[in-house]
Amino acid sequence: MRYWAAARAAAGIAEERVSATDLAGLLAEISRRHGHRDRFDDVIEYCSILVGETPVGAKEPSEVSLAPGVSVEFLPPFAGG
Repeated sequence: MRYWAAARAAAGIAEERVSATDLAGLLAEISRRHGHRDRFDDVIEYCSILVGETPVGAKEPSEVSLAPGVSVEFLPPFAGG
């Protein structure tokens, strides 16, 4: 999985491997690993999430299955024009 921009700063890393069968499990694991870091959980809450190349949108995290080896990306809102 990859963290971009403010999510990378909040996690303190750009990439990591996480084993999870669904997005809810992945979110719980990264919160366990990095939730102690300043603003991590707040930043992740506002990120757009891509599983593979598909945006998760408003789907329930427990209903988003993760195939082995799939990429998950956390993209915080970007400013610009």
